[in-house]
Amino acid sequence: MNFSRFRHLLGVVLLGAAGITSAAYPEKPITLIVPWAAGGSTDILARALGEQLSKSLGQPVIVDNRAGASGNIGSNMVAKARPDGYTLLVGSMSTHAMNPFLMQSMPFKGVEDFTPIAQLANVINTLVVSNSVPAKNVKELIAYAKAHPGKLNYATAGSGSTNHLSAVLFEKAANVQMTHIPYKGGAPAVLDTVADQTQVLFSAGTQTLPHVKTGKLRLLAVTEAKRSALLPDVPTVAETLPGYELSVWYGLFGPANMPNELVERLNAAANAAMMDSAVKARMEGIGVEVTTTTPAQFSTLLKADYSHYGKIIRELGIKGE
Repeated sequence: MNFSRFRHLLGVVLLGAAGITSAAYPEKPITLIVPWAAGGSTDILARALGEQLSKSLGQPVIVDNRAGASGNIGSNMVAKARPDGYTLLVGSMSTHAMNPFLMQSMPFKGVEDFTPIAQLANVINTLVVSNSVPAKNVKELIAYAKAHPGKLNYATAGSGSTNHLSAVLFEKAANVQMTHIPYKGGAPAVLDTVADQTQVLFSAGTQTLPHVKTGKLRLLAVTEAKRSALLPDVPTVAETLPGYELSVWYGLFGPANMPNELVERLNAAANAAMMDSAVKARMEGIGVEVTTTTPAQFSTLLKADYSHYGKIIRELGIKGE
């Protein structure tokens, strides 16, 4: 028996064990867990996804915000749920590839306890400075930081956040010293950078770009490996510091051991949702680039980032709050 045939038969067996068939699914409302508070980019994405899934699957999709513990509370609910497709998660690189190495006690395993269904989007991660900083580009920022060691304060949403990791990677790559000012959340970090209480911020474009448009913050670069299609004129940090990269993605997950037929169906529905013109326009308007993948491609990305960021976090000795 070849492997593809074996996987198909295993999927049929698991579907039966879960008490469902791919043809019958879904027979009741689906819960889509968002492990952060309402109103953020993850929540906006989840609600847009849920609306489209409800149309294509024929059942209500209820978005349930379960914030706390850096995304661990909501994520753990999905990790412990039945793998029947009725409890799903919109997770991120931070919950699955960073938290396991930042937290002393984790209620779940970032890779083994979940079924990757589809990568949904990439978030533009930006490097911005307050208007008091004279630098107009990354090279000038590095020169200024070297001339004033420790003078530049960089804001983060807390120790171990993607903001923090982005900045520490920058300090190491550029061989500069800045002062870390952690906040309890991204919003106050942005506002204090606008007010020049802090001068440097690595943060999602969803939070920084509105202030860049009004001239209250200066955009120097994005942190991804290549330029964003939404900001083609903005350079990457890597164009000045080769090898520098930090990419933040969102993805759709289910509990471990979901039947393959069910995963494939949800993957197709999620990909179609992300390609909906209204969804694309809405997400691009807040600095989020939608994407589509197969479950295998998303699984490969998850495992690669888990290894990559785990190594970085251990080497830099970063701890979460």
